[in-house]
Amino acid sequence: MGESNFWEISEASTNPGFGCIPSERSLDELLSAGVILVDKPRGPSSHQLAAWARETLGITRLGHGGTLDPFATGLLTILCGKATRLTEIVLKGDKRYVGVLRFGRNVSDDELESTLSLLNGVIYNVPPLESAVKIQVRTRTIHSLKMLESDTDSRIAAFEVSCSAGTYIRTLAKDIGLMLDTKCELTELHRDRTGPFDQTMACSMQQLADAAFLHREHGDESALVKLIAPVEVLLSSLPSITVKDGAAAALSHGAPLAIPGIVRAQRGVSEGSSVLVQSIKGEAVSVAKLTVDTDSLPKMSTGEVAVAHAVMMEPGTYPQSWSKE
Repeated sequence: MGESNFWEISEASTNPGFGCIPSERSLDELLSAGVILVDKPRGPSSHQLAAWARETLGITRLGHGGTLDPFATGLLTILCGKATRLTEIVLKGDKRYVGVLRFGRNVSDDELESTLSLLNGVIYNVPPLESAVKIQVRTRTIHSLKMLESDTDSRIAAFEVSCSAGTYIRTLAKDIGLMLDTKCELTELHRDRTGPFDQTMACSMQQLADAAFLHREHGDESALVKLIAPVEVLLSSLPSITVKDGAAAALSHGAPLAIPGIVRAQRGVSEGSSVLVQSIKGEAVSVAKLTVDTDSLPKMSTGEVAVAHAVMMEPGTYPQSWSKE
């Protein structure tokens, strides 16, 4: 996003003696607030995989976002340390899946493609009986649903679906069967995109175990560092506000953001929106809710701008300032 999309509120530089660019963080810093993308194999549940990662990495504060059924494979987001505070953001991200359907009768390509086209847009999506989620009717958005290839003789077809978070693909498969008036079984499912992440960014469970072994037994953390992304990657889709070092120090202790602490802010963001408050070095300070529109900032000389609902920066990263930042 170009600079023309930002309001330049004040000029400031950052002290190189404090904080650091996210890509230059140490292993300990990444484990305290980092993200690992694992290519989940068929078999274990998402909870089992997270427990295994917790034991492998030797950290207690670790969770996952976007549950995959045991039979499903693909991208599972592992959140380390303070990144667990962002589970809600991970869960809200759009998803993309590829899967295989098996039908109870021969279904022609034209018939299937015509049926899939009817399921684009907003649909009703009820959790399947296998789900631990309370059964209730709700709507989800199917951004695209298309057939990739089929084998009429074997009564199977591969498909791809891009959808909003929380869409139950098992339920989608049953709906396809109802519309075709035949049994429709989801036999394989693979998630190849979740939020800003795609398949190219993932590691296998074995790669993570090998990297952890190198660090634990040989003191070599280089492989493990490559597998853990800084927490900022989760927040790249949020509008941003950049703040001075002194403001970052105050915000890391939970203080609200006031106008004197702002360097620049994205234009056109409405009051009540969630924003990423970041340091000049690009570090996530907090995820905050705006108490004013960003387009009103150039006219303000005093006053509160945002209140944090998830503080990400460790207190003491930057020294406290006596200014009103």
